[in-house]
Amino acid sequence: MQYTIGEISKKLDMQPSTLRYYDKEGLMPNVKRTNGGIRIFDDSDYEVLTLIECLKRTGMSLKDIKVFIDWTLEGDSSIDKRLELIRKQREAVLSQIEKLNETLGVLNYKCWYYETAQKAGTCKIHDTISNEDLPEELRAAVQKLKGQQ
Repeated sequence: MQYTIGEISKKLDMQPSTLRYYDKEGLMPNVKRTNGGIRIFDDSDYEVLTLIECLKRTGMSLKDIKVFIDWTLEGDSSIDKRLELIRKQREAVLSQIEKLNETLGVLNYKCWYYETAQKAGTCKIHDTISNEDLPEELRAAVQKLKGQQ
């Protein structure tokens, strides 16, 4: 299927200016153009753009994404390099997930803290709550907050 820049930008929830920038920077080497110079995107371009956005969300720079795109154009000779890069980004995402889970734990604790205080009508209720009285799933977050990890 073929798409105009407006159609693919809606489909990807991306600004047309971003698509033009990616094309200008060489991230879209296979985008076709009409005789009038209008970009025409196809399903393989959609896949590339989805991958670019995925890699961006991992924290990869556009410069490194360009290197990855260039490696794909080299063909099978760059499989090892591409695999190494994807594994590295996967590890970065796993690390981000771990940090986000710690953050979520602290937020869960603070929700519990304020819900408990709200029911009691005071935050002083927590002066009487011991670690053993805390829900078990919140104990690690409390230790993190208190620097006990």
